[in-house]
Amino acid sequence: MKRILVALALASLVANPVMADNKAIAIDEMTGYLEFVDYGGGTIFAEQIPAEEYKKMFVIDARDKAQFAKSHIPGAVNIEWRQVLAQKDKIPKDKPVLIYCNTGSLSAQAGFALRVAGYENLRILQGGYEEWKTKGGMDAYKKAVNRQPKH
Repeated sequence: MKRILVALALASLVANPVMADNKAIAIDEMTGYLEFVDYGGGTIFAEQIPAEEYKKMFVIDARDKAQFAKSHIPGAVNIEWRQVLAQKDKIPKDKPVLIYCNTGSLSAQAGFALRVAGYENLRILQGGYEEWKTKGGMDAYKKAVNRQPKH
């Protein structure tokens, strides 16, 4: 059955040259991105963000509305991960953008799509909201700095 579905999909690409051209363009864009993206794909750890920096960022909570309503990073805007490209007009290109989900996996996908779409100002919160809370939330940076040995 799987082979039949793959064959039908390939046949539709061959039969529809516009769709094949669009797919080729998308693949070229992703290839170009992957050749030049920094290691880590633009991720940032909670302990790298001083509390005052959050006010300078556009923070996207990429989780669903119910999770966002329950709790979120203060000041975050809820744009579900599948909707980031459809709602990209809401996302600034002239200030830092931070995106997160629960664990970092869905926001990584949304972040990849946005970075391919030209958002070079985007960082993905490594470990997502759960790790952010575990590391101290808004105080993660301060806690990390205070744990470093004094010389």
